[in-house]
Amino acid sequence: MKEKQINPRKISAIKDFCCVVPALIFLAVFTYYPIVELFRISLTDWNLLNDTWNYVGLKNWKWLFAGSGTKYLWNSLRVTILYSIGELSITLIGGMIFALIFNRMTNSFAAMRAVVFMPKYVAMSSAAVVFLWILNTDSGILNYILSVFGISAVDWLGDRNTALISVLMLTGWRCIGYGMMVYLSAMMGISTDYYEAASLDGANGIQKFFKITLPMLSPTTLFLFVTTFLSSMKVFQSVDILTQGGPYRSTEVFVYNIYRYAMVDFRMDRASTVGIFFFFLLLIITVATMKISSGNVTYDS
Repeated sequence: MKEKQINPRKISAIKDFCCVVPALIFLAVFTYYPIVELFRISLTDWNLLNDTWNYVGLKNWKWLFAGSGTKYLWNSLRVTILYSIGELSITLIGGMIFALIFNRMTNSFAAMRAVVFMPKYVAMSSAAVVFLWILNTDSGILNYILSVFGISAVDWLGDRNTALISVLMLTGWRCIGYGMMVYLSAMMGISTDYYEAASLDGANGIQKFFKITLPMLSPTTLFLFVTTFLSSMKVFQSVDILTQGGPYRSTEVFVYNIYRYAMVDFRMDRASTVGIFFFFLLLIITVATMKISSGNVTYDS
């Protein structure tokens, strides 16, 4: 009687699945379970001050969308979107410009690239403390420079019209070098044959950039857009150190809003509700971005 042989493909599939199981367990324990637990907490009235809770159904969700929490929700969403637009502009446009400027393989340009990229390695907490001094109204170096040109001092962190711009100054100082290096490495991977053929056809530098460089960099742009957008939506530390969400909540981004509910108001139920909403908002925006951009990105090299 012949023994039944096991299909080698099945054996390979089982081995592959066994290799994936640890990662699935890790995600289930540290990602999916906390999300489920967060949703469960959003259905309670958990206040850390008395450490008691009861299930209240959708009461917190009604508070968020049809109660007193609505105005703070839309305010934090507006501030976060403005901040994200600023960081995306600095990283994508500024990074592209710097990559074009420093696209020279010489020792002097390598040193200048290192200077621009170096702030990325500085801890956000340390950089924010330095910017507290730079942006100080009375003794900050930025206002001193402005006074040399006859411009009156600006309350960078205390004025609601300049507070978010001040946070973006710190962000730009740290992230523009990262965008530059990512774009620069992608530019070096573009074949020179394209540029030589364009030169034979009489194309100038601007035409080469818009017809060759920019389309070839579309995968890199998509990567930078998605990663920068997600990180900008989750900004917290710079806001916490520089402005604490003020003045008048003009810099209260989404994550700081969650922090305020949890660690200032001690309302874990409301913090969980906003956190769940924030999670699904990021998920929807990311999926939509990937769907929209899939037809506009070329991976030809």
